[in-house]
Amino acid sequence: MDNWWKEAVIYQIYPRSFLDTSGNGVGDLNGITEKLKYISDLGVDAIWLSPFFTSPMRDMGYDVSNYTSVDPLFGEMHDFERLISIAHENKLKVIIDQVLSHSSDQLEAFKKSKKSKNTDKSDWYVWADAKSDGSPPNNWLSVFGGSAWEWNSEREQYYFHNFLPSQPDFNFHNEEVQNYLLDIVKFWLDKGVDGFRLDTVNYYFHDKKLRDNPKSPKIFTEPPVNPYYLQNQLHAINQDENLEFLSKFRSLLDRYPEKTSVGEVGDSHNAIQIMKKYTSESKLHMAYSFELLGNEFSSIHIKNTLEKFFEGKINNSWPCWSFSNHDVKRHLSRWDKTESDEFAKLSCALLLSLKGTPCLYQGEELGQVETDLEFKELTDPPGIRFWPKSKGRDGCRTPMTWNHKLNHAGFTKGKPWLPVKEKQMNKSVSLQQKSLESVLNFYKEFIAYRKINKDLSKGDQIFIHEKDNILIFKRNFKNSRTSCVFNLNNKRYIHKNIFEDMDIKISNNAEIEKNQIILNNYGFMILEDKKD
Repeated sequence: MDNWWKEAVIYQIYPRSFLDTSGNGVGDLNGITEKLKYISDLGVDAIWLSPFFTSPMRDMGYDVSNYTSVDPLFGEMHDFERLISIAHENKLKVIIDQVLSHSSDQLEAFKKSKKSKNTDKSDWYVWADAKSDGSPPNNWLSVFGGSAWEWNSEREQYYFHNFLPSQPDFNFHNEEVQNYLLDIVKFWLDKGVDGFRLDTVNYYFHDKKLRDNPKSPKIFTEPPVNPYYLQNQLHAINQDENLEFLSKFRSLLDRYPEKTSVGEVGDSHNAIQIMKKYTSESKLHMAYSFELLGNEFSSIHIKNTLEKFFEGKINNSWPCWSFSNHDVKRHLSRWDKTESDEFAKLSCALLLSLKGTPCLYQGEELGQVETDLEFKELTDPPGIRFWPKSKGRDGCRTPMTWNHKLNHAGFTKGKPWLPVKEKQMNKSVSLQQKSLESVLNFYKEFIAYRKINKDLSKGDQIFIHEKDNILIFKRNFKNSRTSCVFNLNNKRYIHKNIFEDMDIKISNNAEIEKNQIILNNYGFMILEDKKD
């Protein structure tokens, strides 16, 4: 099925934190393989693996020093080949990260590039002379803080880095660089992967003229912790040349059957429009942004986000939606002060009912919450830099909790790279598997329901109510109709019953009494047309 990805549920695995089988405190590929049955039993269709390539790990693998090898922390190439084989036996597709916008400064190409202006790799990265006063070429800032330019005394020029100074950006204006990166993609396609998640896909090209970025159009009630967000990244990212490269990328993928791709659209005030553009007319298959990964959780915001994506002629554009991932605070802690199971179930039902491809983040199916870490426990560079106003990404990256009776919840027999704390242990798999009312079993139930309900996996979406933080929409496919009702409030709400001709299929904290729909805190219901 060529469009399998449109109906799929994707499960993101952060390998460092999934399961350690070597005892070094870091999760590994064999740990993922060992838990493939657990993942298959969830009912998901594909796994997305965050980077496992050779890396100095200054940004936990998003700084790659060898794109076609496995870092010894995670195992060896034959471990990955075994993982793919067993995943396919379990009818699971395997999607892997590709970090193409930048490399590690330990990549041989960068080592050669910084030596001289006259090597065959001199133009592989973005180099520029200092201004007459010695300052950087322009005002571009790094996502991780400070200037996006780093002086190199060997070459006597600045080089550009959107992230850490140890993560220099490739010069995509050089076609040799494009071909080199496409060869890497081909290497993994030949290994049998089913698709790619493209990190920071809108960061590939930069403005050749190196023009200053203007002020951000966003209105801030108080200055952001990171001044990066005070700029409109008009020239550092989001260049039109990205589209041509994505067409080349898609052309390569289309030479292999049933492959897919999902691009991460990073910081941008027009992220939804970029998602649409990047997934139209034979470019990416899907894209996601941070619209539903942020702090706002309201019926109006969800409605507006979905409608904005699907409005007008979208040329087969397709979104991937998620509420949590390895870059943001876990959504139970972000949106629900009580971190309740009721909210966990509501967020599951909501995400899996939206038009688009849902992506779950490991532990989400347990109702896992953010880990509260001390400064001395941090490993994440922006967390360390912006502490205490921003605690970085470590809190959502702490290890999976498998068995509450074992040390470190069964994640490792060694010392885990990030701590496993009691709050997280209390949501372990072992405590939820046999409980019919658990969050874990609700996820299994709803994923299974989505598979048999073509309205949810294939249908159009029409919003019919979004006031008072009550979200009601219909999903229609051919002559079938499913209605979805969500109370996004942590309090009771009574709504007029507009579903007299429908049967409740799944509900939680909600019921219909005569002419009223009673929605208790975070209550919801999924209804189908009554069958004759």
